[in-house]
Amino acid sequence: MSNVAIVTGGTRGIGEAISVMLKDSGFTVAANFAGNQERADAFTARTGIASYRWDVSDFGACQAGVAQVEADLGAVSVLVNNAGITRDGTMHKMNHDMWQAVIDTNLGSCFNMSRAVIEGMRARKYGRIVNIGSINGQAGQYGQVNYAAAKSGIHGFTKALAQEGAGHGITVNAIAPGYIDTDMVAAVPANVLEKIVARVPVGRLGKASEIARGVLFLVEDEAGFITGSTLSINGGQHMY
Repeated sequence: MSNVAIVTGGTRGIGEAISVMLKDSGFTVAANFAGNQERADAFTARTGIASYRWDVSDFGACQAGVAQVEADLGAVSVLVNNAGITRDGTMHKMNHDMWQAVIDTNLGSCFNMSRAVIEGMRARKYGRIVNIGSINGQAGQYGQVNYAAAKSGIHGFTKALAQEGAGHGITVNAIAPGYIDTDMVAAVPANVLEKIVARVPVGRLGKASEIARGVLFLVEDEAGFITGSTLSINGGQHMY
């Protein structure tokens, strides 16, 4: 069975940790990225993981990107939909472009990428899809109606696609990270970050490697009886 994995947004932050952990566990990884070519080149040089540039909010680009990965590396058996952006603002200040960009990149990409791999997975009777949601998609967050809607949508997407894939050897699960020590969180003002950490029962931010370990667990052969589930990794901040 092919062990090729695509990780979207896979060259930095949580995505980088996932890409590296999968590679270290024997997967052949293609790390997708959208923007910073110099940083992606440095990632590839540092890790030995091939990086591929395309916009995951663009359906045609995803079709072409997956085709290129499969031509270079082989059939894709694992897809990790990790790519995401924020365009924060309260509703009365949010314009339509801020809304649409987040919906297209965070949620639309899950359809675009899954559609590009699903027929091959069905034909081979095997596949693992992991979608990265968020605690803010579960609990909501002030100033993030776009982000919370997209991430909440991912959880519904996961459950529906899991039902479709179950009879074809394809599992579909989600991970909902809490606040993780990444560049995105580091950009939060210190006084705000302090308040966030105070609400986390374990008393700290999460590590990207902790999310990556959850992904690795879900994509292994032995996880074949787990599908349609959301694994919350948030230090106990939100439980349901």
